[in-house]
Order: sequence, then structure tokens, then C-alpha cells
Amino acid sequence: MDKGEKYTVANLELADEGGLRVDWARARMPVLKALRDEALKTKPLSGMRVAGCLHVTKETAVLIETIAAAGAEISWSGCNPLSTQDDVAAWLAREGYSVHAWHGQNVEDFYWCIDKTLEFKPTLTLDDGADLIVRVHGERSQYAEGVLGGTEETTTGVHRLRAMGKAGDLRYPVIAVNDAVTKWDFDNVYGTGQSTLDGILRATSVLIAGKTFVVAGYGHCGRGLAMRAKGMGANVIITEVDPLPALRAVMDGFRVMKMDDAAGLGDIFCTATGMMDVIVKRHFESMKDGAIIANTGHYDCEINIEDLKTVSKSMRTIRDNNDEYTMDDGRRIFLLADGRLVNLAAAEGHPSEVMDMSFANQYLALVRLAKEAAGMDPVVYDISKEQDADLATTKLSTLGFDIDELSPQQIAYLDDYTAGT
Repeated sequence: MDKGEKYTVANLELADEGGLRVDWARARMPVLKALRDEALKTKPLSGMRVAGCLHVTKETAVLIETIAAAGAEISWSGCNPLSTQDDVAAWLAREGYSVHAWHGQNVEDFYWCIDKTLEFKPTLTLDDGADLIVRVHGERSQYAEGVLGGTEETTTGVHRLRAMGKAGDLRYPVIAVNDAVTKWDFDNVYGTGQSTLDGILRATSVLIAGKTFVVAGYGHCGRGLAMRAKGMGANVIITEVDPLPALRAVMDGFRVMKMDDAAGLGDIFCTATGMMDVIVKRHFESMKDGAIIANTGHYDCEINIEDLKTVSKSMRTIRDNNDEYTMDDGRRIFLLADGRLVNLAAAEGHPSEVMDMSFANQYLALVRLAKEAAGMDPVVYDISKEQDADLATTKLSTLGFDIDELSPQQIAYLDDYTAGT
């Protein structure tokens, strides 16, 4: 472990490799580049101190550069014990950023890193999963008074924060970046779909075609994963607790059933629900020999690993991020990435091109908070429709596409309630 006044990372000698990764990402994030170029002139975050708790990846490094270009000081930690890319963390440390993160942390290390980012008394927080924000409202509440506002990146974190707001326990305004259309209809669907399969393939190298692939949850992430698995030739089964996405899955051509019924049919299982105990003891007991289990939700509670250990007589690591559990009757179940989000623990997370929009939303949300937080209530706010539309327009332009515009007559027609047959 390498430590300095502003950093705690696995190995500073990895910085050159990390820099190459960041170069790759930067070249594929044109929206964030445009915002960074403007920020260098206007410095909209001047005087702000941003504490970030978000996966330390090459894309996150480009976001950090943008926030710094806008004039803010930064301190960063990872938001998952297995998602930090150590070479990127080393590059950030060498570039002078405050970063405390490394791959393979235990729970104590994880919260120690978050606490280190809070020591410089942030004025804004940026979160993925809400662990930092909850920390500021609990064990490190002494820092809450100086925080103007925060942002939240992912579905699970937004759920936690809306519950805090409803209970009256939220002490500052938070913008739900996750709920922007330019985030969850793209990052969650296309990013999660591709990167989750990438993680499963890196950990197993199995053929997807012809396999029965069980996706637990048909929200944006589950939908994206199901689409991609189907596209690679898998026979996809969806499990759900909500009738609306379940019906949507049926209309999209997937089989829908209870996990109790799917457990004996699946070759590959992946949870994408944000809920605990989606796969438990009775499911393990029904699974066929060789079943592969993964999770792409933010927390590792979706697969009950203690139940898996209970019904197993032995465990061995077959390859990186792939542990073989053997049952008393000789059946083998393969757990990927310790039940952590497989797309980041076993792969590199979402492609840079789709994170371009998500992180542009993060940056713009921080700028809004720097300007307006003093007049905002301590509740969860949505990204504006105007910001969503502007980002989508910019992204289309960078991809080389144009769209039509309504004429004045068409705009008038929209509000002309007298127009009929």
C-alpha cells in the first residue's frame, strides 16, 4: 500500500498504465470535454470542496478532471470494495488529487476511506449508493453543517435518500442524477447490459448462446441485461415482484416466473433488483450442477452468500472472480465476484461513451447546487427536463446525428385545443 498526505492507493507504480486508460476514456467522452473546456473559463465551482464516493474508474477520472477544471478542490473514495481500478487511483494520486481507494477492501477499510475524504470539510458531496451521505448524517455528522448539497448516481442510493427525505432526516438537498432520462435510459440500460455480460464472460469464458439466463428484476438495468443476453443467443427468464415490469417483460418476449420455479432451470443467474435475499438457500438447493450466479446491483445482499456457504461442503477459487461451491451431493455452483457488482468487480464498468452523459449530469448538478443550494429544501430533486434535452442534443451532435425542429405553426398546433378532425 502506498500512502501520502493526500492519498492511499495500492501501488503508485501503476500510474503510467492508469494514465493510458484515462486517455482512452477522455477521447470517448466529448460532452464532458465540452463542459470541461467551458469550465476552465468560467470556474463555476470556485471555492467549492467536493467529496466524492464513486467507483474509481477511468471514466470517473475524467469527471474528476472536469470538477477540478471548474475550480473545486476534490477528495475521493471508491463506492464499492471491489470496483476501484488501482492503476487509475495511482494516476489520480500522482496528478495531485486526493484519493483514498484500492481494490479488495474490507468493510472497515471502505468506511475509513470515506472518512478520509470528509476530513477536508466538503461543501458538496457526490455519491453512488449513498454511503457517504448516510455517513455524513450519522457517524460523521459533524461535517453535515458545512455541506450545501449533494448528488446521487444510482437507483439504490436514490431510494435510500428519498426514504431519508420522507422521514425528515435529510439535512441538505440532493439531486437524483440517476433519475435523469439521459442517465437511466442509457447508462442503466445499455451500459449495465453490456458491462455485466463483459464481467460474466471475463470471469467464466462460457458460451452464452443456448444457455438459460435468469435475470432477477426488470427495471432499467435488468432490461438492458436481458436484451443483451437475448442478443447473444440466451434463452432469458425474468423474475419480478412488480406486475408492471413483469408485464413489460412478457410483452418484450421473455418468460416470466417466480425465482422458485426458475432456480432449477437456469444456467446463469444475475440479480439486478437492489433488494436483499433474491437468491437464498432453497434456490441453491434447486440449482443444476454448474450453475453460475452473479449480481449487478449496487450491494452484495441480493445473493445470500451465507446461505450458499451453509449448503456447501467446500469452496475453491477456480479463476479470478470465480469461486466454486460444492454441495453435499456433488453439485457445483459458481459465484462470481463475491456477489459484488460483477460489471465493475470482474470487468471495467460501463463503456466511456455512455458514462459521458451520466457524468455530465453529475457535473451540471454540482454547478446547480453551488449556485442554488442555499435556497433549496433538504429533499431529493430531479434533473430538469431542459438539462436532459440539452445533454441529449449535445450527445447526438457528437455522434454526428441531426433531428428535426418544430415549425412555429406546429408549435402553435400543440396548444390549439380547437383543432380537430
